[in-house]
Amino acid sequence: MINPDANSPIAVFDSGVGGISVLRELVRIMPGEDFLFYGDTKNAPYGTKSKEEVRELTTAHVQEFMERGVKAVCIACNTATSAAVRSLRGEYPDFPIVGIEPAIKPASSFMEHPKILVMATPMTIREEKFKRLMARFEDKAEIHPLPCPGLMEYVERGKAHTPEIKAFLKVLLAEYTGEGHFGPMDAVVTGCTHYPFVAGDILEVLGEGCKLFDGAEGTAKEVKRRLEKTGILREDGHKGEVTFENSSNDEAKIRLCQKLLYGNTGS
Repeated sequence: MINPDANSPIAVFDSGVGGISVLRELVRIMPGEDFLFYGDTKNAPYGTKSKEEVRELTTAHVQEFMERGVKAVCIACNTATSAAVRSLRGEYPDFPIVGIEPAIKPASSFMEHPKILVMATPMTIREEKFKRLMARFEDKAEIHPLPCPGLMEYVERGKAHTPEIKAFLKVLLAEYTGEGHFGPMDAVVTGCTHYPFVAGDILEVLGEGCKLFDGAEGTAKEVKRRLEKTGILREDGHKGEVTFENSSNDEAKIRLCQKLLYGNTGS
């Protein structure tokens, strides 16, 4: 039986640095909590792997976090959530494990029957979980799923807001602009936690009037709710700290995580 302590840290897990977009929201709404951010850069990208590979990696990491005494785990990766969160919750029903999903729900309701572009990894879009989510709102919006292989690697390399990524996005999003076959879009959903770090670049290509939605805030609020429900939310005036770890032991990745969390990201 696992008995989390209120003073223990919360593990935040991603395949790389993208989960920092969720960590930002977690730190904002729970500044008194300690966080352990773990990026599995050594095995990235997850989005082009099989579901079985991603589930195996995610399960191993979550079990390790629990052994280290964390009080909750936030899977800040859409791909890992799709592959593993259901099985993990079944295995550990009393332990707070919170995943993330594309913010299709709020994007579908901000205006009458919007046209929505959902950008995600190939594995996320292939998954039955995503198809069920999309089906729930297909009567409220015109939803266009777009697999984006290669996009997360620009963020991993610190290439946000560069000519290279803008050229990449112009090709990737060409059919969804005002001049494209499907465009213009009313909203874009970033279905990968890496993508909010290039939000400005995405909106620049899609054009004015396109509203961006990501699931970070909702995920952070759900983590807080779960901690409150189980009585382990830290409320003793402690000033929270963040510890960064990376499976590749690459100091440059740690510095990039710190920059994305504390520095000017432009998103």
